[in-house]
Amino acid sequence: MSSRTTCRKKERPIVDKTSQPRTNLKLKLRNVCTSLTVGIDLGNRKSHICVLDAEGNIVCEESIVTSPRSFEEYFRKLPRAVVALEVGMHSRWASRVIKACNHDVIVANAGKVKLIFSNDGKNDVVDARSLARLARVDQKLLCPIQHRSEDAQAALSVLRARDALVRARTRIINCVRGLVKPTGVRLPASNAEGFPSRVNDHIPPALRPAVALLLEQIQFVSDTISVYDQYVDHMVATRFKQARVLQQVPGVGSLTSLAFILTLDDPWRFPTSRQVGCYLGLRPRQDQSGERDPQLGISKGGDEFLRRLLVNSAHYILGHFGPDCDLRRWGLRIAARGGRRAKKRAIAAVARKLSVLLHRLWITGEVYDPLYNSRAAAA
Repeated sequence: MSSRTTCRKKERPIVDKTSQPRTNLKLKLRNVCTSLTVGIDLGNRKSHICVLDAEGNIVCEESIVTSPRSFEEYFRKLPRAVVALEVGMHSRWASRVIKACNHDVIVANAGKVKLIFSNDGKNDVVDARSLARLARVDQKLLCPIQHRSEDAQAALSVLRARDALVRARTRIINCVRGLVKPTGVRLPASNAEGFPSRVNDHIPPALRPAVALLLEQIQFVSDTISVYDQYVDHMVATRFKQARVLQQVPGVGSLTSLAFILTLDDPWRFPTSRQVGCYLGLRPRQDQSGERDPQLGISKGGDEFLRRLLVNSAHYILGHFGPDCDLRRWGLRIAARGGRRAKKRAIAAVARKLSVLLHRLWITGEVYDPLYNSRAAAA
């Protein structure tokens, strides 16, 4: 018997490919030669991604860490695709990173899509699928928005920081008045800047330990707000000189004019000036069906901060100290119609027309004539 052994080649075991785990994304997309549509549900820590092919079939679904590095690594592997994501806290940098990876990005206004925000089975997976399918069918269904430039967003942060301090000061003043009123003492009327010095002598001795520090905080916040005001004037004088054109309108100061320019960022994004009022949520809501067409309030969409500033300007224009102009005359005619909400409708209408006027002045740079329409009608 020979001592030589026979070396046989080992046979490879038969493997059922259907039982194997999913391969990585690169292998999945190797044979996908059609265009892709991606939906992303942005989360604070993790984001869920759904990828569809041209026929609407789900190619893959997975979650990644919500960070610029993770997004760049993920979308560098993808072929060119249409990517839809919701507007939110992370949408600004996420859209910028995805665009840098050579993808078409749609930032969806999910608040206007009931399929997303009114879904009974709402979760991250369903939201990502809905975004991808809506972007695949018709991108306009997502009501896409346009992010501001980095320079405009940084300057607008100064105005929002000032607004936060103004709100905090108002709450502290209301707290002081609320603490004093149960003692039977009514503090005198005063503006916010002079409130600490004006009411200091009227504080009851028993409440002085509780209120003295609050008055100091009010004074400190007022001094900080004045510093912000100086910085706003400096930005208007140096960086955003076009805001001076808007200040020709009575009731529009440095704060309102600068907020208008920074919020809209690009005046040419609106085909007509009338669309600015709709963009800021100053148009009436509609619920028309057949012969039924009820009168509703404004939509209150868009930027709440700028809308509030325009409403404050409208209050000044229609107030006792408002100068005579076409806006004032038009608003007073609306208020004279009577009704329970005539004054409120007039304020909203003047604010809407004011936004249209400011946009027109921004584009043309014309000299504002407060009685232009009245003179034209008389001629």
